[in-house]
Amino acid sequence: MSFCWLMISINCLAQSSASQTAYLLNLQGEIGPATQIYVEHGLEIAAANKAAVVILELNTPGGLLKSTRNIVQAILASPIPVITYIAPAGAQAASAGTFIVYASQIAAMAPGTNLGAASPIDLFNSSQQTKKQSIAMNKVQQDTVAFIRSLAELNNRNPEWAEKAVTQAASLTATQALKQQVINFVAPDVTNLLAQANGKIVKVKDQWQTLNTKNLTLKKFAPNLRENILGIVASPSVAYILLLIGIYGIFFELMNPGMIVPGVIGLIALLVAVYGISLLPINYVGISLLIAGLLMMILELFVTSYGILAVGGIIAFFLGSLFMFDRHVPGYEVALSIALGITIVTAIFFLFILRLAVKSQQRPIVSGGEELIGASGVVVEVDKTQLMVRVHGELWQAVCESSLPVGKKIIVKDRNGLLLNVAPEKN
Repeated sequence: MSFCWLMISINCLAQSSASQTAYLLNLQGEIGPATQIYVEHGLEIAAANKAAVVILELNTPGGLLKSTRNIVQAILASPIPVITYIAPAGAQAASAGTFIVYASQIAAMAPGTNLGAASPIDLFNSSQQTKKQSIAMNKVQQDTVAFIRSLAELNNRNPEWAEKAVTQAASLTATQALKQQVINFVAPDVTNLLAQANGKIVKVKDQWQTLNTKNLTLKKFAPNLRENILGIVASPSVAYILLLIGIYGIFFELMNPGMIVPGVIGLIALLVAVYGISLLPINYVGISLLIAGLLMMILELFVTSYGILAVGGIIAFFLGSLFMFDRHVPGYEVALSIALGITIVTAIFFLFILRLAVKSQQRPIVSGGEELIGASGVVVEVDKTQLMVRVHGELWQAVCESSLPVGKKIIVKDRNGLLLNVAPEKN
């Protein structure tokens, strides 16, 4: 026991040389790759500047399990104590947010907030699962339970409720969470949060520390340009739109070689879209439907299907847009309004191209010898069996089965070299 207090005393002396700064990171929205990189960067900067604590102000409906695990690992590996604060009033720490709360040395909630519902979404569809799928989901559940219980034991939090959050989607208000020892305290603001955290003894990387959070300077740590761009690109709707811009750009370039600009824009958009999509939970059936829909609409331009390919392509394109990403992950799906809007625009675009193609096929020939067939003219000279006629402002030799006077209007029936076969134009 005396050794333990000795180690705490040594850590207190070490903290006296640390900066009197608390770093505040704002985690809003879905937990994904951009959030993960932002948290990892913030913890690195805080450690480099010897900050007293790092505060994660959290408000999330959930997110990707892989990114959540990486954030948890970064928190546990950080030499700086981490305080997770669910705020402001009305905020939540659902699903992935619950794991971040349990991983932090100190957890607090603002009044009017809630946390929990950490169940894998697929567990609710067990009635429609095959035996193999049920076994796989049971493995996921057991692994998730073990994960959150290990975090509860590490930071002396309620492990029983943590398990219920995973297996029963249990949720708690701020007051309930405090009573059930899920959080350390309820705080109306960051100032009150730091005041209540002062003097708390926490375990950081297997070492006990006494928090000195009195009179700390609060420093807000904002995402840098790279993290902001990544947050935009890794958005399902943005990645979806960039993918289509890339496909359209390359399509225009192939249809009009040498334009360059559509090809360059399309290639850049396509590469950025592929990078963004690689960070997201992809549904390969949705991607296949999207590509199949585009191919069917393109084939309609070259194959006579009486609209069957076009209709099938529009339906496949719309379904692919909806199912492109795993809809079981909160916030990681293409919005219905965006999918519907772009499907309509794409359908109109390809129908317009198809209409132009049909019109070009029906348009009369305007060059070459065939262009003269059916053209109107007038007789300008008669010489026994041959005539001289003017067609499109040019003089041609012509023959006719009946005699025609000068000035008579004619129609070209056929052409044999430089000789036209004509007939009198009917009134």
